[in-house]
Amino acid sequence: MNIEETALPGVLLLTPKIFRDDRGAFLESYNERVMAEVGMPTRWPQDNFSLSRKNVLRGIHYQITQPQGKLVRVTHGAVLDVAVDLRRSSPAFGKHVAAELSGENGRMLWIPAGFGHAFLVLSDVAGFAYKVTDYYSPAGERTILWDDPELAIPWPVDAAEVIVSEKDRKGARLREADVFS
Repeated sequence: MNIEETALPGVLLLTPKIFRDDRGAFLESYNERVMAEVGMPTRWPQDNFSLSRKNVLRGIHYQITQPQGKLVRVTHGAVLDVAVDLRRSSPAFGKHVAAELSGENGRMLWIPAGFGHAFLVLSDVAGFAYKVTDYYSPAGERTILWDDPELAIPWPVDAAEVIVSEKDRKGARLREADVFS
């Protein structure tokens, strides 16, 4: 597995070796030894999966209590995956990284606690799987507005075509959000 640092300290892009033949493909999506060697968690109390259609944008989500690190990947289809540094003490506060994750490229993104997370579905449908380092905490959940101009995330879709939940539509702007110290 190839593991690359991104422009945000702690956020890693993981690209597994994919073995393809006339039957299809095989990849190793998790290896405890490899994760431990690069300082990633090896305990995952919860796995999540979502299925979304084209132009669905989920996020920018995070938990202020019971913060979660996330190891995210796409099982089929493609998304633009985004991590945003929400640690006020960080020199990268408010900055983001984005990567295209797909079932075809097998890439994964490790997003540590202290970061917000969002993704936009680029294909007709996408299966999105992720491991988290802590349990879901509805009371601690927060949302940053996906199109906050201060974040300047270049989403590759017209705003009129984006499909978001009511919760995501009512997200806070970064400067008013309850974030990490």
